[in-house]
Amino acid sequence: MKKTYDFSKGKRGAVVSSDRRKVRITIRIDKDVIDWFRKKVEEIGGGNYQTLINNSLKESIHTKKEPTEMMFRRIIKEELQHHAM
Repeated sequence: MKKTYDFSKGKRGAVVSSDRRKVRITIRIDKDVIDWFRKKVEEIGGGNYQTLINNSLKESIHTKKEPTEMMFRRIIKEELQHHAM
């Protein structure tokens, strides 16, 4: 190890520049959810659990699902019809 180092040409910031399409945020997620994603990454042989979370969120956004209210109305209607017979 040297006694002194020259940092006069050093630059602040991350060593690797980040993807401009991504935004750094702070978010609190339940430990069991994080553990589940980490386990899945381990099962597939590696990768990044954050990428897996991001992909899961994207899939959820792009998958058209029945709104919760409409789902409840449909189920109640089906049950009422079933019990009316």
